[in-house]
Amino acid sequence: MREFTIMTDSCCDMTAAMAEELELSVLPLSLHMGEAVYRNWLDGRDIAFPEFYSRVRGGQDATTAAVSVGDFETEMRRVLSSGRDILCISFSSALSATYQSASIAAEDLRPEFPEARICVVDSLCASLGQGLLLWLCAQEQKKGRTVEEVRDFAEKTKGKVCHWFTVDDLNHLKRGGRISAATALFGTMLSIKPVMHVDGGGHLTPVGKARGRRASLLALVDEMEKTAIAPGEQTVFISHGDCLADAEFMAEEVRRRFGTKDIHINYVGPVIGSHSGPGTMALFFLGTAR
Repeated sequence: MREFTIMTDSCCDMTAAMAEELELSVLPLSLHMGEAVYRNWLDGRDIAFPEFYSRVRGGQDATTAAVSVGDFETEMRRVLSSGRDILCISFSSALSATYQSASIAAEDLRPEFPEARICVVDSLCASLGQGLLLWLCAQEQKKGRTVEEVRDFAEKTKGKVCHWFTVDDLNHLKRGGRISAATALFGTMLSIKPVMHVDGGGHLTPVGKARGRRASLLALVDEMEKTAIAPGEQTVFISHGDCLADAEFMAEEVRRRFGTKDIHINYVGPVIGSHSGPGTMALFFLGTAR
């Protein structure tokens, strides 16, 4: 049985240490901010995450770009030349062209490596939801599963990776076209916080509203209570837009309600953070359905 590498992109928002431990190959998306272009490396080598959020709070905007076909071809060729197969699990195709880039690169390389298996999966996930799916797939890989078996596991599991999030500043969603200017204005005046999720098609979808920050955080945990599968026994991921204290508050609430022990917290990276803004809070877990 040929060994294989799990490949992904930086919108998985894992820590660099976790990605290294799982032996993932991670390609960075990029962002243009001010006069510079930065790659969204997991270790923040181009732009540190606190610096990015400080600049956004100061009024700077950023535009983002997917991983290119050429970047995927270069990294895929490197892996395939070592004799390993590839399972590439990408950021949701509803939010980025990264999946399309990976698929084109795989097709271009198949004639060059006819004996290799190159499997590309559209995660339909974002941030640490994508990270959670990758983490679960890496556990299957450690059990000795083949690349096809882990690909099938990813396809079967991705619809159960629940994404619940809220934002602190509605104006970032307004700029991204997610809500109207009027909704952003009145929501800000009344301290209304949206409760949103990533639906089965990988789109960001408003589901409800909460009055005030604390209520919005508790609302995310309420959603976990409705659908989580054995919440005390699973691994839960939380990502935040430079608001660690809120992330720790939510983690403690999850522990208190469900007895969950394995909770991982990390930043929402600059690419996703460019659209969601500082103060974003997101909770990811396995549920009966999204």
